[in-house]
Amino acid sequence: MRAASISRRTAETDVNVSIDLDGTGKADIATGVGFLDHMLELFARHALFDVTVKVEGDLHVDQHHTTEDAGIALGQAFAKALGDKRGIARYADIHLPMDEALTRVAVDVSGRPFLVFRTQFRVEKIGQFDTELVREWFQAFSGNAGLTLHVETLYGDNAHHVAESCFKGLARALRGAVAVDPREEGRVPSTKGSL
Repeated sequence: MRAASISRRTAETDVNVSIDLDGTGKADIATGVGFLDHMLELFARHALFDVTVKVEGDLHVDQHHTTEDAGIALGQAFAKALGDKRGIARYADIHLPMDEALTRVAVDVSGRPFLVFRTQFRVEKIGQFDTELVREWFQAFSGNAGLTLHVETLYGDNAHHVAESCFKGLARALRGAVAVDPREEGRVPSTKGSL
């Protein structure tokens, strides 16, 4: 079973997450940040991962720690669930449209974290959510998941649509990258023999 749970407690947040990479897209999300909950629910649905994220954070300060720490813990759980990555496709990419917005996401489940995030928002907030936190979540998740991840919004006007295209694009790219390729016959997809 490719599933894992992580608990992470700091002076700023108390985070409990679980992920099943072979799920059906079920989500049980409660971060206290409505927009982040929405993004993580659609992430689970479009990746077909079963995801639970529960966070009690210092929202009296702002939403930064909650958003970042949710990304850290979910990334750690993702990496743990993948194990030694035997048999996975490893690479995937997608162009994800969301109405007028189009985002390209390419991922390598390499074990070498690196993020290129070329997405601009025309406004500073989506409701009460700071748009700069979208990048913070992607940085936290990809770094702890061990992903080489490229996210580039080619165009888009509505900030909600732009953010949604990023999260859905990541979901669909990861869905492809962690798919088991029977031709790999259980091998690690690397000439080095490990990732």
